[in-house]
Amino acid sequence: MHAFLVVAPEGRDGEVIAQLLRSAGLSCVLDRDGEALIAAVAAGDNEGAIVTDDALARIDPERLRQAIEQQPPWSDFPFILLSKRGGSRPGLRVNEELVNVTVLERPLHPASLVSAARALARARRRQRLAAEHLQERERARAELRRFADTLERKVAERTAELASANDRLTAEIAERERAEARLIQARKMEAIGQLTGGIAHDFNNLLTAVIGSLDLLLRRTDDEKVRRLARMALQAGERGASLTSQLLSFSRKQQLSPAPVQPNHVVAAMSEMLARVITDDVVVETALADDLWPALADPTQLEVMLLNLAINARDAMPDGGTLRIATRNVATVPAEVAGELAEGHYIAIAVSDTGTGMSEAVIARAFEPFFTTKEKGKGTGLGLAQIYGFARQSGGTVHIASEVGRGATVTLYLPRTHDLVAPAPRDTTRDSITAGNAHILVVDDDDEVRAIAAQMLGEIGYEVTACESARHALADFAGERFDMVLTDILMPGMNGLEFARRVRAIDPAMPILFASGYADMADTRSELTEETLIRKPYRLAELADRIADTLARAQGAARQQA
Repeated sequence: MHAFLVVAPEGRDGEVIAQLLRSAGLSCVLDRDGEALIAAVAAGDNEGAIVTDDALARIDPERLRQAIEQQPPWSDFPFILLSKRGGSRPGLRVNEELVNVTVLERPLHPASLVSAARALARARRRQRLAAEHLQERERARAELRRFADTLERKVAERTAELASANDRLTAEIAERERAEARLIQARKMEAIGQLTGGIAHDFNNLLTAVIGSLDLLLRRTDDEKVRRLARMALQAGERGASLTSQLLSFSRKQQLSPAPVQPNHVVAAMSEMLARVITDDVVVETALADDLWPALADPTQLEVMLLNLAINARDAMPDGGTLRIATRNVATVPAEVAGELAEGHYIAIAVSDTGTGMSEAVIARAFEPFFTTKEKGKGTGLGLAQIYGFARQSGGTVHIASEVGRGATVTLYLPRTHDLVAPAPRDTTRDSITAGNAHILVVDDDDEVRAIAAQMLGEIGYEVTACESARHALADFAGERFDMVLTDILMPGMNGLEFARRVRAIDPAMPILFASGYADMADTRSELTEETLIRKPYRLAELADRIADTLARAQGAARQQA
């Protein structure tokens, strides 16, 4: 409210002053008791106040002091004090308490009062303009603070986003590097696997000829010295066959017979075997999951792999320690093997030791064939390579976690199956060689293998026709009658599988037994089974047994059809 307060309680002073101000174009309001003045001072209202000294004497000085102290920071409330000339100024020490006061002595000329009032009005407007300027500046400062805060917040958010993005990028780069390292390692292992598979195939052909010849020699001599030498050579040949079996396992070219198997049962059944190979200063512990899923794997090979792991763990604890075998279900593929396993459910079998442990450099090469940290003559370096090959061929993988001096844990991951675990098969191995009189067609591109196979079958009593290739064998098959075919798988030109298809196109009931140094089940699973495959190198008794079984199955099938 832009008007002067006129505080004059006695007589007609108030009306006279108000009339004078209004005639000069100045707004004013009468305040008889000073209450409006107290409120205006505290709130910063009105243009100012024209106060008579007798009115000032009636106003509570403490209330006026508090109102002056409470006025807004921009306000310096102006007073015009009309004082009688020579009279006293009761109530307050005016100059100290009112601060912004103009004293006019009465009687005074009306122009003096109007002039003083207008001066107060101008000063009051400057205060308000200054207040508006200050308020605008404060608003600007506040907006600047809001903008600065917003900018700072946005900078902080962006910085956090960039940091997060950088962390993600760093993690992605690290994961990509790990994936590339795993890919390089996998390709290297695949290349080595192809090489070792080919070597094992050729080596098995050689061993077939060697072992077959020694078997025939033992049947044809009674000289004990010769027989002793032959038996020693046979033992060496069988060790060589075991070595090539490990190579085939690593290269994933071995013939596996995957079936539903309960790993807990396999571990439990191995207790006696472990007791024989584990020294007394090594404590064996098991932690087998109660609700373990069945795995899909070759039961016999799984037992061999676990035995190899146990032996490795034992060798890593020369001063004794603890060997622990634990099983668990894996519903989510762990990050450390994510690049090697497809999404799905797996069973983990972990073999741990408290031994010497392995460095990162050793772990990086642990699955390479012939790599070993053992002393010369203490190992072939094929144990872990064989386990890795078995796991990969079974649809799983192997992971090593170790620190030097803190032991190692080798975890074998195998795929879960929902099929039921079948009972253990009946052992049908024959102890004696069964003689026969059938006519058998033998097909093998290796001269020594073909010759020794023919001699072994002839020794048993079979009539044999031997061919060096599938093309020649088809010509013989068209011109002669055969009771059975024994064929190699890997041959130049037409391989054994294609040859078998051609034969069955002519005679669907013809029994065929495949012989090979290795077979890749990924491509031949529907055509090769345990019943239709004999692995090289084979012994005379084993060959006789499988030939007899194959012929017996064919005869049984013929009787059922009849």
